[in-house]
Amino acid sequence: MQSSLVKTLYLGLAALSLGAVATVSTTAQAASKAKVVTSKTLTTDGTTRNVEVTGKNALYSKPGTIKGAKKVASVTTMKKLAASKKSADYFRAYYMKVTNKGSVYYKIVSMNGKYRGYIYGGKTQDAFDGGIVKASTTTDQTATNTMVGKTVYFTNPGKSNVTWDAPQYTQYKASKQIKSTANYANDSLKVTAAATKTREGSLYYYVEDSANPAISGWIYSSAVTTSKSDTAKAENGITFNFVDKSSGTKVSSAVYEFATGTATLKLADAYTQAKGLVPTGYTIAGKDAASSFGSTTATYAKNSSVTVYVTANDAVSLGTTLKVYNSDMDAAQSSLAFPADVQTKINADTFFKQAKGKTASAADVEAHLQADGAGSFVVVTKTANADGTYVAYQYTLKSATDGTFGGANSTVYYTAVKGSVKSTTTTSTSDFIAG
Repeated sequence: MQSSLVKTLYLGLAALSLGAVATVSTTAQAASKAKVVTSKTLTTDGTTRNVEVTGKNALYSKPGTIKGAKKVASVTTMKKLAASKKSADYFRAYYMKVTNKGSVYYKIVSMNGKYRGYIYGGKTQDAFDGGIVKASTTTDQTATNTMVGKTVYFTNPGKSNVTWDAPQYTQYKASKQIKSTANYANDSLKVTAAATKTREGSLYYYVEDSANPAISGWIYSSAVTTSKSDTAKAENGITFNFVDKSSGTKVSSAVYEFATGTATLKLADAYTQAKGLVPTGYTIAGKDAASSFGSTTATYAKNSSVTVYVTANDAVSLGTTLKVYNSDMDAAQSSLAFPADVQTKINADTFFKQAKGKTASAADVEAHLQADGAGSFVVVTKTANADGTYVAYQYTLKSATDGTFGGANSTVYYTAVKGSVKSTTTTSTSDFIAG
């Protein structure tokens, strides 16, 4: 019996000892679990809380070491966001929690609102470290951009490319100032600042509208121009819609903007302006407004339009007789045939394909030939000189006579100077050696 009692006592003590160990272990585990000891909303200016992720830490539904925390975005995903070239993948930090272990966690949301959760932010409160670092979402270009200080207008007034309170995704919940710029086509906008999106590199201007201050804001650089748009001009003038008389097909439109202080345009003046805006390759159909316009009125007010009938020009070449002229050359030389390829080039030039009967001044012809490269050129022969060079002639435009396109009475004169070049493939006048 004593033996049984001793065994019972030993078993009881053993059980008691195990229970004590279990109690101590449970207490230690409870003491080691992380818990939040500080929570606060971040109240500093939002622009100072723009961050980008480093890809070192995952995103959780609550501080990662707190019981019940679920992974919102893996480290792999965060690495992709860290390497992103899109402003939409920047984040805004807006809440902070600190655990009893001294770890700081920030609640962040991506600029496009796709990702939201807690991320490890280091050991120092109100400083970004660990999984996030401070980000500069835009780069100031005001000091160097030449457009700052200039007056601009909306390029294509409408719903696209309007003004914003910040370039899209460079600030959390950046929003449009207006839904459409259509009603502000004539507004003068002053560029007062410039910046690029740091990741994309796209350029934006801050424009101020003195007439409508509420729409002042950031706008994509190509959405403004130094010239008024056709829409703006149309609102302040008359739009000519040119229609092919034979087919009834619209060829093009052009806008004549009224001069400052002008409220209306008389019929005769409208006809004069229409003639000056006729599309290339066409001629106004009638001799006056009554026979050219689809409808007429005594005067045209701002933002009016009119149909103007036109006819296509005949595609005829200028009947130009090209002569080589130089008083210092003998008869044989002065009768040299003009290069056929140059003759062909000139006759195929669209400048000379005009309506029959259209006149051109000598000055017009000369100016065009100079601009087209036919003012001076070198023609190389296959005749070799003793020194290994080749005989060549440099042609230089001397003069042209007034002529009528489509006729055969316009003459262009060139001087021809004999010389040499070192290669038969040379065409540059700089390689020509006279004499």
